[in-house]
Amino acid sequence: MFEEFVLAASTADLSEEPAAREHADAVEFRMDLADAPLDQLTGYDGDLPLLVTNRASWEGGEADGIGRYDALSDAIGRDAVAAVDVELAALRGTHPDDAEASHATALRDAAREAGVDVVASVHDFESTPEPGALVDLLADAASEGDVGKLATTAAAPEDALAMLEATHEATAAGHRVATMCMGEAGRHTRAVAPVYGSKIGYAPVDAADATAPGQYPLATLRRLVDDLGDGETDE
Repeated sequence: MFEEFVLAASTADLSEEPAAREHADAVEFRMDLADAPLDQLTGYDGDLPLLVTNRASWEGGEADGIGRYDALSDAIGRDAVAAVDVELAALRGTHPDDAEASHATALRDAAREAGVDVVASVHDFESTPEPGALVDLLADAASEGDVGKLATTAAAPEDALAMLEATHEATAAGHRVATMCMGEAGRHTRAVAPVYGSKIGYAPVDAADATAPGQYPLATLRRLVDDLGDGETDE
């Protein structure tokens, strides 16, 4: 699914999918923010493939406990689901709850058996580490999933530059990554990172429903990415 850049429309309401079709390549379904997410999946008949996310509360979401894996396990059995997001800390066993690791790796194995791509994700809502640390995080995430996703918070332009440098270096090393900086200082990375190899972008259909700081509206990000060259870069 992520051979080329994919623009995902983030939503907790799958009834918004028709409004996303003109600009999005996929829908990120935020199960942790949704009402009756499994019922929504059962009734889904949209055209766009789904990336399902059930973000843990300890990484900025609203899902608590390991029960969130049951919902994700159900989701990856649905034909419309093409990818699943799993936190890197769970996959690596660095979260204090040992049960996270066993459930996360079991989910990854089940996803791969079902032909569903795994996005191994890292979110830093406080800062952006230095470039070397970013490259290491991306390598770790890419090794645990089909795509390594890294979203950090930029406080200054140099943070955004560090993320772009790390994206280029990780891509040049053969890793498939998705990168962005949250916050106003890093907002432009959402449009520019695909030029350096980032494979996934996220945007709400309606700006009022943004799920992360600094997100562009879907139509705006589509235009910006396309104007900059559809995420293609010459190595």
